[in-house]
Amino acid sequence: MSQTFTLQSVLVLSEAGYQTQDVQVREGIIAAIGPNLSVIGEPIDGRGKLLLPGFVNAHTHSPEMWCRGLIPPLPLELWLGVLYQCPPLTPEQTYLAALWTAAETLLSGGTTLVDHLILTPGQELETIAAAAQAYQEIGIRACIAPLIQDHPMAVGLPTGQASGQLATTRQTQAVLELMETAVQRHHQPADGLYIAPGPTGFQLCSEALFEGCVELSQRYDLCLHTHLLETRAQQMLAYERYGVSGVEYLNRIGFLGSKTSLAHGVWLDDSDIDLLAMTGATIVHNPLSNLRLGSGIAPLLKYRQAGVNVTFGCDGSASNDGQDLLEAIKLGTMLHNPTDFEYRNWLSLPTAASMASLGGAKGLGLQEEIGSLTVGKQADLVLYDLSDWSMLPASDPLGLLLLGRPVNLIDRLWVGGRPILQDRQLKTVELANLRQRLLQGRSEWVTAPPALNQALEEQYRAVMGLGAGAKASAGKN
Repeated sequence: MSQTFTLQSVLVLSEAGYQTQDVQVREGIIAAIGPNLSVIGEPIDGRGKLLLPGFVNAHTHSPEMWCRGLIPPLPLELWLGVLYQCPPLTPEQTYLAALWTAAETLLSGGTTLVDHLILTPGQELETIAAAAQAYQEIGIRACIAPLIQDHPMAVGLPTGQASGQLATTRQTQAVLELMETAVQRHHQPADGLYIAPGPTGFQLCSEALFEGCVELSQRYDLCLHTHLLETRAQQMLAYERYGVSGVEYLNRIGFLGSKTSLAHGVWLDDSDIDLLAMTGATIVHNPLSNLRLGSGIAPLLKYRQAGVNVTFGCDGSASNDGQDLLEAIKLGTMLHNPTDFEYRNWLSLPTAASMASLGGAKGLGLQEEIGSLTVGKQADLVLYDLSDWSMLPASDPLGLLLLGRPVNLIDRLWVGGRPILQDRQLKTVELANLRQRLLQGRSEWVTAPPALNQALEEQYRAVMGLGAGAKASAGKN
């Protein structure tokens, strides 16, 4: 498949506004942008179309696809108690979930994703290999951050009193060795596949595990990814366990940096925000899951004003329940307007688009390679059809794309100049076949999730000051 082509008379967005330009791509690299360029490679008619850099789905958990729509509204800590009772996946199921996650990301304008990959116990390396295979087959640029921890879920709740730090366990070194093996086998930046240490969060990981992840990142030049202060309970736990905020703790042990991305960041104060700006770490805003789980609304406008890099993610499909990146960007763009009456602080559409593309690239340390229409960068490009019914009547193309309800309007999409989607159809994976395999993977409707553990619910209600209340299972209102 040719990676050399010329887009002719296509609409692009610049600091000066919309312009009609030609774009040359040579061997997968943007070679020139300007009017009336000579044609190299395949000529592509860009009239009536908008060209944007690909977006980044900067935080998801692909295996959750199999629990999509299953778990009722619950706070994160109780929701996790239900999720982790679901049967562990086989490598084949992990492969299919990764394909589906990538397909929905691509079809909504994403050319890169970060998979905080839930590992099947006893088949950790097989899980990583299955996801890696899926992403390489479909052609999306992917960073797999295996979800690792060295302590059980039971220690992830606050107790209401001061407690010591999590100790190093016999499992700590084994987890780090597993992580290094995954890097050696699958970290292939030249092929668009990256591995990143992905400790689940300070609530379930020892300091030694975090420090080992930092050491791996330095030795192999990797980015880092973790959850951060998604809920009020996690904020409470940080002070109980470390005597400082979760941000200050991660900074103290050297985990924060310009190649560190942090999912959520809902419960941060002003000093936390200043620390993030100082270290150059990235916040991944996941507005859909934050609302579904009642976690809160991240102070995104404060982040922006302080100079913190922010991007968007869908989060896993058991807490979203999909991977429509345009939906996440739309909600993330509008959700914060009521939090600040100074409307000049609200996100402009070009800012939101840049956050979704260049902001995501920065979180992976790839801002010099992808994330903008810039000569010399990889051609991770998306061509939107402005004649589609969802983009009419003709007004502001970006407004229609990010604030409207666009459906299946991507004419073409490239990753590193490789054509992945053309004429609104994926070229690398046959969706009809994937649909059939998913149907075969679960032939009957699953309408009842596993029951919520009553002891866990009682502990959560007590520590959060909710009182005993009426008992309810996860499957009931």
